[in-house]
Amino acid sequence: ALQAELYAKTLMIEKLKAQLAVLRRARFGRSSEKLDHDIQQLELLIGDLEEGEAESQARTAAAAPSSRPTASEAPAAKGRRPLPEHLPREVVRHEAPCACPECGGTVFSQIGEDEPVMLEYVPSHFKVLKHVRPKLSCRACETIVQAPMPSLPIERGRPGPKLLAHVVVAKYLDHLPLYRQSEIYARSGLELDRSTLADWVGQMSFLLTPLAEVIGRHARAGPAIHADDTPVPVLDPGRGRTKTGRLWTLVRDERPWGGPAPPAAFYLYSPDRRGEHAETLLGTCRGHLHADGYAGFGSLYAPDPKTQVPRLVEVACWAHARRKVYEVHAATGSAAAQAILAGMAALFEMEADIRGRSPAARVAVRQTRSVPLLADLAALMDQTLARISGKSSLAQAI
Repeated sequence: ALQAELYAKTLMIEKLKAQLAVLRRARFGRSSEKLDHDIQQLELLIGDLEEGEAESQARTAAAAPSSRPTASEAPAAKGRRPLPEHLPREVVRHEAPCACPECGGTVFSQIGEDEPVMLEYVPSHFKVLKHVRPKLSCRACETIVQAPMPSLPIERGRPGPKLLAHVVVAKYLDHLPLYRQSEIYARSGLELDRSTLADWVGQMSFLLTPLAEVIGRHARAGPAIHADDTPVPVLDPGRGRTKTGRLWTLVRDERPWGGPAPPAAFYLYSPDRRGEHAETLLGTCRGHLHADGYAGFGSLYAPDPKTQVPRLVEVACWAHARRKVYEVHAATGSAAAQAILAGMAALFEMEADIRGRSPAARVAVRQTRSVPLLADLAALMDQTLARISGKSSLAQAI
C-alpha cells in the first residue's frame, strides 16, 4: 500500500511539473498574459508533494536500518550537481582507532581514504570591530600624530557599511519589514529596535539619493527608452485598509540592438496616476518612448509650439496591442481572434531571431520580413471587421 501511494504521488508530481513547464513557457517564452499566480500556486503544491514523498521514503528507510549502507559505501546520487568551486572548503579528519579492534596491533599501513563531501550552512553572525588609532607625540615638536578615522556611512554611528547594506537589501529586495528583521536579530542575542533600523534606512536613503539621480540622468539620456507604471498597495493608517499608489519605471537598455551604453532602470513613486508624474519621470527625455497607451504620456508626444518637433516619438507597445485580442480569445475561443494572435506571434518570433544584431541588420530584416507580415495582419483585421459587429469586444480590440 505504501509503495502504491508513493507511485501515485510520483505520478502527480510529474503531472504538475509538466503543467508548470507549460505555464513557464507561456510566461517567459512569448509575450503573454502574466501567469505568475498560477505558477506560484503550482510550485507550492509541488513542494508539498515532494516534501511528503521525501518523508515517506525516510520513514521506509528507517524501518530497515540494517540494510542502509554507510556513508563510505553509499553510491553517489545520480544526476547530483557538483558543489560550486567558489565555496570555501573545510576538511574534517576522522582518525582511525589507535589499536586494531581485532588483534590489538598498533602498526598500520594506509591503503586509501574515503572523502565524502556534504554541504553545510554557517548562520550569519554579528561581530564587533574595534578601530584602534594610536596617538603619537613628536619628540622634536610635540605634534600629535594619529591615523584618521575611516569614513563611515553614519558619522559617529555604530553600524558598519556591510550591516547597513544587509538591512537595506533585506527590506527592499527580500521584502523583510524592519520589525521582522528586529525579531530575527534578537534570536542572535542582539537587540536592534525597529526605530533604530528605520533611522539607519532613512540615512542610507539620503546617502544613496545622489547615486539614484545619476542613474536617472543616464537612463533619461537614452535615444530609445521604455516607461511604464504599476499599481502598488500602500498602507493607509487610520482607514483600516490599503490605498493604491504607483511605481513608475524608466528603462534604458540598448543591448537588443548592440548599443554601447550600460542598461539602467530608474524608479519613482507617486500616490496617484496623474499625468504630472509622467512629466516628472520623462520631461527631460528626447528621442523615442516605448510605452503603453496611457493618456498621461500624450503631452510628451505633442509638437513643441516653437520648433513643431515633439519631445518624444511614440513607439507603441505590441504586447499591449495584443492583450485585448488575447482576452477575447481566452473568453470566447474566437477563431478570428486566434488568427490575429497567430499573425502577431509571427512578428514576435521574427524579433527574437534578430535580437542583439546591429541596427542596420535589424532594419533590413524588418523591411523584408516584418512589412509583409504587417500587411497581411492589417488585411486580416480589415476582413474581420467587415464580418463582425462594430460593437463587439473583438472589434473594439482591433
